[in-house]
Amino acid sequence: MVNLISHTPGLDPMLPRPFRVARAIRETADVVTLELEAPAGPPLRFDPGQFTMLYVFGVGEVPISISGDARKPERLVHTIRSVGLATEALCMLRKGGVVGVRGPFGSRWPMEQARGGDVVVVAGGIGLPPLRPVIYHILHHRKDYGRVYLLYGARTPSDLLFTEELKRWQHTLSHAPGASPVLVTVDRAEGSWDGAVGMVTSLIPNLRLDPAHTTAMIVGPEVMMRFTIAELRKRGIPEARLYLSVERNMKCAVGFCGRCQLGLQFVCKDGPVFAFSQVRNWMTQKEV
Repeated sequence: MVNLISHTPGLDPMLPRPFRVARAIRETADVVTLELEAPAGPPLRFDPGQFTMLYVFGVGEVPISISGDARKPERLVHTIRSVGLATEALCMLRKGGVVGVRGPFGSRWPMEQARGGDVVVVAGGIGLPPLRPVIYHILHHRKDYGRVYLLYGARTPSDLLFTEELKRWQHTLSHAPGASPVLVTVDRAEGSWDGAVGMVTSLIPNLRLDPAHTTAMIVGPEVMMRFTIAELRKRGIPEARLYLSVERNMKCAVGFCGRCQLGLQFVCKDGPVFAFSQVRNWMTQKEV
């Protein structure tokens, strides 16, 4: 497992910096993407999989995965679901608003280890934003990877994120004429939806892979990740090539508060990206 930390040279990741909202995009009824710019100093550089601590003045601080392109650090992008006081305040920000940013923190997705083989990216709901930098990285280095699949599941069609990008990725990720690298499903169809309905794991049998040389990266509810890992193992993907991001209950980013302790590890300090072998004993236990 790679646990390298990318920091902008000369900057202390523990000290908050003010960033200004350059753009606020309403993705769904409860999800907003904020594009942030540093009014002074260098941009914040990061690796796919890392997160920052976003501070709303007078409200509080919350860890949020970076959902932007690592090759374009001048725009620091986060996609946020409103689920509490701090995230609600972040989702209410508009262009010109100011937030404090600390970081980046955390481990990264295994982009180097995945080179030369096939890649399966599996996202459930708000799990797509932490995986978006993976797709950007692959697109920048498309020849370094084999077949690439994005499997994405949401509750309803209105909960789908980055819908225009999903359409573009269908073409830019394609590895062969007629191939469908982006497969989307919903739990419940609405309106004119004519796509797949069902769990995201139902998409796995459609994949054409070289299992021994396939790397899978997974983010979503823990029950979804458990079933996904089981299905990918049935397809023959080695356990050593399964990676997931366990972002639950992160609070302080440095392992002091204990909110995200997982056995002997702290998600915010040792993760959030883990090889499945690192968290197998905990991920396979219900209610842990």
